[in-house]
This record gives sequence, structure tokens and C-alpha cells, in this order.
Amino acid sequence: MKALLKQLKQHPFSRQVSRWVFLAAAQLPVQHKLIMFESFSGKQYSCNPRAIYEYLNQHSEGYELIWSINKGQESFFKNAGIPYIRRLSLQWFIKMARAKYWVTNSRMPSWVPKPKHNIYIQTWHGTPLKRLVADMEEVHMPGTDRKSYIEGFHQEAKHWDYLLSPNQYSSEIFKRAFDYSGEIIEKGYPRNDDLINLNHEEEISKLKEQYGLPKSKKVILYAPTWRDNDFYEPGRYKFKLQLDLSMLQKELGSQYVVILRMHSFISESLDISEFEGFVFDYSKGVDITNLYLVSDVLITDYSSVFFDYAILRRPMLFFTYDIELYRGKIRGFYFDLEKEAPGPLVMNTQQIIDEIQKFNDDSNPEQEQKMASFIDRFCYLEKGESAKKTVEAVFGGKE
Repeated sequence: MKALLKQLKQHPFSRQVSRWVFLAAAQLPVQHKLIMFESFSGKQYSCNPRAIYEYLNQHSEGYELIWSINKGQESFFKNAGIPYIRRLSLQWFIKMARAKYWVTNSRMPSWVPKPKHNIYIQTWHGTPLKRLVADMEEVHMPGTDRKSYIEGFHQEAKHWDYLLSPNQYSSEIFKRAFDYSGEIIEKGYPRNDDLINLNHEEEISKLKEQYGLPKSKKVILYAPTWRDNDFYEPGRYKFKLQLDLSMLQKELGSQYVVILRMHSFISESLDISEFEGFVFDYSKGVDITNLYLVSDVLITDYSSVFFDYAILRRPMLFFTYDIELYRGKIRGFYFDLEKEAPGPLVMNTQQIIDEIQKFNDDSNPEQEQKMASFIDRFCYLEKGESAKKTVEAVFGGKE
């Protein structure tokens, strides 16, 4: 029955009907002070939309701030006292159609028409290492081909009134890859303000207690990206954990614990029951910024998380066991990761252990210089005031 309902919802006629309903709702009076927020298509309370919401909530009166969320997220928002609407509900259609502002970090459904009165703030969600949209030589995502994917994305980008960018490097890529000619707010990422303002022992200790992490041990955060070519269906991707958790526990368990943070597109629920007290899965329900703050080491691969984590100037490892396939076939990179990564590339769990053990030894001047150069290029705008500057640029401007 669930599969049948899903097919009906995805049918072109159902999408056309939804479009008609949205257009009808858009004829209702405009709510000039209503701002609708959404993060990763309703999956999270996180990222740049969260940072902008929290700044507005604290510093700007008179706005109605509402979140668009998926089914299953209600308890968090209810307990936190954050106003929300179920995504794709009748109330959602009415509110989204009447809202003066949309703030989101991912694309809207292709059938959603942007009302003429609406101002669409696209915050996006990372500095790109992986090639994006028109820069991708091949597209391996399910349900589309390269031409259709690019055309659909470029049509979406025409609706954006503002696009956030964390640095000049990203701005140039965004303009070309998204075919975007609108206004770019290049003020750093609002979500990264906390990495500046909350990076102190009192806050870190509080977060560790909140997430049940032992304060006597260091934290390894593993945050990989998804693989475009390994999927169940659009938006649901497979992921086989390549980390040998048993080996990590044996070699590092006396000093470290591990947090797993899978990408929001990854569908697998990892069974970590045998590693209780050593491995924690915070793939859902936690803003990754808090996980950055509590961690002492980041392990990633080709995810944009390392651009943000560099702000903390803490050690990182790049677990790139499939780099030749990923770089050559799946996505491709904008720069040479081997030469410019602000940390060593490793291919297996033993190499990860070896590198982490080195962090306890003497400092590495060469690696420190590489990190400094990386920060100068990609993180120079991150001063802890990006949310403020973004709000001033948007809500102090167009009306």
C-alpha cells in the first residue's frame, strides 16, 4: 500500500494537480512578514536556514517564522517550541504560496511554482570540492540524465533572488555551474558562526553531556558523503561502511570514541549495538555543527564538511579508499585533493589508526602551513557574524 501511494504521489498528474493547488493558494493575500524555512528538504533543523532563523528570532520583531518539516520530525520541533508545518500538507500549500520569503538550503520540488510576490533565499550547503551541475561530465543519479538534470537545476536557479556563498572561490563556481546571474551574498556561511562563537570548553562540555559522550575521552567524527551511482531510488542512497570499527576500538578505544554522521541521502541504519559506549550514530536529529564542536578529529572523504571543520583548526583525515573511481567517473573534483587537502589521505583503517596516533606526537610544521593556506583561501570570511550580515543584506533590502 505504501509503495502504491508513493507511486501515485510521483505520478505526473498528481504533480500537476499539486501545482494547480499551489497556484490557487498563491492568489490569496500575501503574508508580507511570513518567512518559511526548510533544511535538506524538510529532514532537519540545521545548516544556514537554522542560523538565519535563530538570528531573526533573537533580533528581529514582527516576522512570522515557520519551518517546513517532514513527517517524523514533529516531536523535536514541538519540544523545542519551534513553529512548524508538515511539508506537503494543505496548510503547507497555503503558507508557502502566501509567504513573502522562502529560506532553504536545497532545491524545491520541480512542480512548485514561485509566486511573483515571493523572495527566495537559497543558502546552499557547502563549499564545493565535487563538481556541480553543469560542471559534471557525467550524471549517475537515478531517474535522470545529464541534460535533464542540468536543465532542471538551471530552471530552479532562475527562481532564486539571493544565493549565499562562503567565499569568492564558491561564488565563481556557483555562477557557472548553476547558471545563476542573480545577487550573491558573499558573507561567509551563517551556520559557521557557532564554530567561532561557541568554540570554548564550557559549551563543548555541555554538548558532550547532552549527547551522552564521555568527557574523559577524545572524539573522532566520521562524516562521509554519498555516492551518486549507488542507490535504491532518487534521494535514497546505499552506503557500505568501510571503517573497521573493531580494529578502531581495539587500538584507540582507551582514548577515543567514534561518532558516525552519515549524509542525509544515505538510507542505511547502521547496526552498532556491539560497540555500545564506543560508537555513537548521530546521523539524524543533530545539527552537524554541534558534532564538529565536540570532536577532536574529523574523518571524511569528499564531503564539503572539511571546509567548515577547518575553521576549528583541528586535525582531519581523508578516507579516500575509492578516490580513483570517484574522481574519474562518479563526480570529479575542482582541485587536486592530494596536494591541497588540509590533512593526510588514507586508504584503510590501519592507516587511520597510524595517523591518529601521530597527532599525539610532535607538531607537523608542513601540515600546519597547509592548513593555514587552506583557511586563507576558503575560510577568510568566517568571523562569527555571517548570520547578522546575511540578514542585513536580505531583510534590510528588498520588500
